[in-house]
Amino acid sequence: QVRLVESGGGLVQGGGSLRLSCEALGSIYRTNSMSWWRQAPGKQRELVASITNSGITNYSDFTEGRFTISREVAKRTMDLQMNSLRPEDSAVYYCNAELRQSIRDRVKTYWGQGTQVTVSA
Repeated sequence: QVRLVESGGGLVQGGGSLRLSCEALGSIYRTNSMSWWRQAPGKQRELVASITNSGITNYSDFTEGRFTISREVAKRTMDLQMNSLRPEDSAVYYCNAELRQSIRDRVKTYWGQGTQVTVSA
């Protein structure tokens, strides 16, 4: 089975930085795009940033150059460096991956369990 394991969340003061990591574990043939999403209480889950396996990135407007997504395809890992954090960035952050478990399988979407990010004022 496939698992996405996130780490790196925590409590930080406004203006501070955090680095989130995600690792895809299990039987995986090929990982396509990976992305970070977040969900604050009472709000819908929203895309933070995504990255293809060729390194093409996409960021939501609210990141405003503060966040950087990266990945190591061979290691099946993805990071999100978050700088200049604001209280409104507080949310549970989720790792997402689109991948195939074997050459015969279709691409499926997987989610991590989420990691809490809390930014104090």
